[in-house]
Amino acid sequence: MNKQGYERLSQFRYRLRCFHRVSEDICQAHGLTSLQYQLLLHVMGAPGREWAPIGELAERLQAMHHGVVALVDRCEKAGLVKRVPGREDRRQVEIHLRPKGRELVEALAVLHQPELQQLREILDRLELD
Repeated sequence: MNKQGYERLSQFRYRLRCFHRVSEDICQAHGLTSLQYQLLLHVMGAPGREWAPIGELAERLQAMHHGVVALVDRCEKAGLVKRVPGREDRRQVEIHLRPKGRELVEALAVLHQPELQQLREILDRLELD
């Protein structure tokens, strides 16, 4: 890789970290951890359905299954999500948003848009170079 490649990679990592830092601040201001917000976001963003199984959430969060179970426990205790036995496979547990969780993820997603737009602009410029 040449010097420009390292500069682009550095700029990308910097802007990505800026996005994460702003996200952490937004979440904290609303009483959530970044991981809790990400869990809510992945449930809301589940493809073609209004719920997500633990295994899918673990993949999306790039976390261990037992860690996601503990995260779901905390979110459930906070009234953000609920567990529902699987309709097709009773061994599977569906994670659904409660109204409080839905309201939070909707509000926080809006607050993330300005920083996300900046990240998009950086990515567009990096692709042109």
